[in-house]
Amino acid sequence: MGLTHFDDQGNAVMVDVAGKDETRRVAVARGRVLAAPETLRLIRDHGLKKGDVLSVAQLAGIMGAKRTPDLIPLCHPLALTKVTVDLSLDEAADAVEITATCALTGRTGVEMEALTAVSVAALTVYDMCKAMDRGMRITDIRLVHKSGGASGRFDAD
Repeated sequence: MGLTHFDDQGNAVMVDVAGKDETRRVAVARGRVLAAPETLRLIRDHGLKKGDVLSVAQLAGIMGAKRTPDLIPLCHPLALTKVTVDLSLDEAADAVEITATCALTGRTGVEMEALTAVSVAALTVYDMCKAMDRGMRITDIRLVHKSGGASGRFDAD
C-alpha cells in the first residue's frame, strides 16, 4: 500500500473519502508520562499550585482531539461522537497512564484524534508539573486499537 497523502506528482493532498462507506469507527491510543515519585505524590494529593493536574489534562486531551485537523495537516475535520480521556497514576512505575478513545460513524478513521488526545493530555501534565520536575518524559504514545472501515480491526500486541 502506497502513501495516500500524495498525488502522482508528489504534491500533498487531502485524501478524497467521498467514495468510502460510512461505518462505525473507533480508535484507542495510550501513552504515559514518567515522573519523579514526589511529583506523582503531589499530583495524587492535589498539591500543585496550578490545580488538579489529571482533571485539567483530561479536559485538554478532549479539546485536543476536537482540534486535530487544526494541528495535523491534511486531517479531515470530523464530527466526533465520543471522546474519552482517562488518566491514572501508576506509582509503582512512576508514571501517569493516559488512554484516549475516539469514535464516530463516518468515512475516515479517528486514529489521529485519539493519538492527539493522548499527546495533548501528556503535554498538559508536563506543563503543569514542569516547575517541580523538569526530568519528566513523555513516552510510549501509540495506537492500541482501531476498528471500522475497509482495513478492519487492529489490536496492538
